[in-house]
Amino acid sequence: MLGANNSHHGHSHHSHTGDVKHQSIAAIAWMVILGDGIHNFSDGLAIGAAFANSITGGISTSIAVLCHELPHEIGDFAVLLRAGMNMRQAVMYNCVSSILCFIGMLIGVVLGNINEASLWIFACVGGMFLYIALVDMLPEMTSVETKHGENPYCHLLFQCAGMILGAGIMLIVAAYEPDLLSVLDNH
Repeated sequence: MLGANNSHHGHSHHSHTGDVKHQSIAAIAWMVILGDGIHNFSDGLAIGAAFANSITGGISTSIAVLCHELPHEIGDFAVLLRAGMNMRQAVMYNCVSSILCFIGMLIGVVLGNINEASLWIFACVGGMFLYIALVDMLPEMTSVETKHGENPYCHLLFQCAGMILGAGIMLIVAAYEPDLLSVLDNH
């Protein structure tokens, strides 16, 4: 009798590869959309609060966000393609998560006009950026797999060059902030 009950449950335990592939695409898509959406929302908050404080702060924050978002969005796109999505689906999911940046920017501009709120926004977003850099990016940089015959120092050179380029862009923006401000005020 026990054997008879276990042999027929009223539902199937057969694995269909199409269903498994569809479920794994959906899981990865939701992870990318939610994770990247929260990240984009915080980027928007930072940009909006920075523009509410000053034009030059907004421009420098926008440049910083652009510099870190380009490789990040390309990586998300690659993850979605590797998960089995076609190009159209991957672009759509990336665009959906990117819309949250505009929503965050609008909220950031509104809250950025309140002095205490903008300080909290900058503190929280700065903490998120540090968290992402230390928990997500740093382990990725140290776990680069080199192919046979490749020099591991070549990867280190490219990584250091990228960090120096990013810091250099921000240094140039900071050094020429008064000139940038006068150009923007004249127009």
